[in-house]
Amino acid sequence: MDTPHPTGPPPSPTRLADLPSALPVGARLDLDPRSDLAIFLDYDGTLTPIVDDPDDALLDEATRSTIERLAATTLVAIVSGRDLDDVRAKVAIEGLAYAGSHGFDILHPDGTRRQLATAHVEVLDRAEQELRDDLGRIPGVRIERKGFAIAVHDRQVDDPGLRARIEEAVTGLGGRYDELRATGGKRIHELRPDIDWDKGRAIETLLTELHADDHLPLYLGDDLTDEDGFRAVRARGGVAVVVRGEDDDRDSLAHAALETTADARRFLDELHDLLTDRPSTGEAGDE
Repeated sequence: MDTPHPTGPPPSPTRLADLPSALPVGARLDLDPRSDLAIFLDYDGTLTPIVDDPDDALLDEATRSTIERLAATTLVAIVSGRDLDDVRAKVAIEGLAYAGSHGFDILHPDGTRRQLATAHVEVLDRAEQELRDDLGRIPGVRIERKGFAIAVHDRQVDDPGLRARIEEAVTGLGGRYDELRATGGKRIHELRPDIDWDKGRAIETLLTELHADDHLPLYLGDDLTDEDGFRAVRARGGVAVVVRGEDDDRDSLAHAALETTADARRFLDELHDLLTDRPSTGEAGDE
């Protein structure tokens, strides 16, 4: 796979529908046997299918086993928009690094926890109450408060007019509160602290804090918020892979694509096999 040099020009996005398949891994990834990998994984839409109720997005045992085997080989971190405690409980693998709330809440494998934007909690509280007062009676709407974000899910809202009203309400609050910004994804609208932080910055931070700046980063994600992660790994000469799922009509910074979360598990299985077949360079993933 052609990966740009970190000092080269910024990458150009490609339509999801035009991206090549990331499978088979051995034919797609040109991995330097002298390099260790740092693997970053999104959760919803990447490791588990998108479902109507986020609580039902459960990691299957086969995928969990694959991640555990990878983590025994190299550095693995979960980078999710979910609340950190939520995604950690769903993945349920000790010894990983976790970044929740799009990287605003980071947990190292040794238990060290770093939270950003704690000063924004009060304004998030106010915005959450306004959203519940305004949208709480819409049939099917789900307002999810995370530690450092508010997510409004409209996947179970059938009326297009009501979905537009939801988007308008979230966008409006993002414009009214200087401390917040509105973002979106697959049938989700979010309010986050308006500071220079995202999944990409979280990945950069983890690479440094876990003493893995010399590792080749690989990020596997599926949604608009994952583009920040793709940009970060590409800037370091790493590899970005997107799970298309139900979406193939937007641009992405990914190098290659997978069709489904089942393909993502196959990708990780093949990646593990590829890593364990490489010549030994010492203890992969040492921190």
